[in-house]
Amino acid sequence: MTNLAVSSSSRSTVMMIVRRMRRWLDAVPYSVLAMPLRLAVATVFWNSGTTKLANWDTAIALFTDEYHVPLLPPEIAAYLAATIELTTPVLLVLGLFTRPAAAVLLGMTLVIEVFVYPQAWPVHIQWAAMLLVLLCRGAGKLSIDRLLWRKDTN
Repeated sequence: MTNLAVSSSSRSTVMMIVRRMRRWLDAVPYSVLAMPLRLAVATVFWNSGTTKLANWDTAIALFTDEYHVPLLPPEIAAYLAATIELTTPVLLVLGLFTRPAAAVLLGMTLVIEVFVYPQAWPVHIQWAAMLLVLLCRGAGKLSIDRLLWRKDTN
């Protein structure tokens, strides 16, 4: 057998493996993909909310001195942020009202990016990407949304 024949045979085997792997990956249901998205983004915001609760005086001070959210007094902004950060992650984990929760967190991410930490855009774009998938596709079949609305989702 010539080197050309062996090379062609090896290339054919590699291509067959690549095609098989692609078919396998294409067959992964959306629900399996949505679950880690829901958990990952929920963890980020939940941790932020519990940090605020751990030392409320520090949270108020941050909203007064560092987090310059427009149109809202620091105390109201802190209460609003903590409320969002402690409720929407629970909704995401349960897969309950996933799209509205994702929309609220996407809005919060935008506010954080524009008014609080614009230099942190690499992290914020990751949050936004996860939230956009959940907003556009929902929680998937492994969710309370699926039970409530009986919509056929992957």
